[in-house]
Amino acid sequence: MAGSVNKVILIGNLGRDPDVRRNGAGDPIVNLRIATSDMWRDKNTGERKERTEWHQVVIFNEGLAKLAEQYLKKGSKVYIEGQLQTRKWTDQANVERYTTEVVLQKFRGALTLLDHTPSTRPPAADDPDSYGTTSTRQPAPPPGSASNFSSDLDDEVPF
Repeated sequence: MAGSVNKVILIGNLGRDPDVRRNGAGDPIVNLRIATSDMWRDKNTGERKERTEWHQVVIFNEGLAKLAEQYLKKGSKVYIEGQLQTRKWTDQANVERYTTEVVLQKFRGALTLLDHTPSTRPPAADDPDSYGTTSTRQPAPPPGSASNFSSDLDDEVPF
């Protein structure tokens, strides 16, 4: 086996609008709060229960930061792929604190908008630095609907 894996995949909703800041070099840094929920039915009472977990996400990728800034808002449903990272910092009372975040680095990570309609969907990215990172998914056609699959097979391949 080749070492270890540090990969986080989240599908959830934004708890607030993205917080966009810029570092000294002018590069954007976006902070997101994403909620994921588990739902189950209590075996004893039959009552429906829910538990929500909150995740801090930080985006350093410029293309994904632009996407988040333009199209995300409180309540948006997103797919996030990044890495766990813990950082140490000192608060105002001079106490050392630790924070664990899901980080989307400059050349790693993915952000997919899951609840945009085709009319509000962002355009495809032409930026080579954002290869594979600004994907949007088209909804699948309903079962039983006609598709143009047969027209894809009508070609001149001789086998």
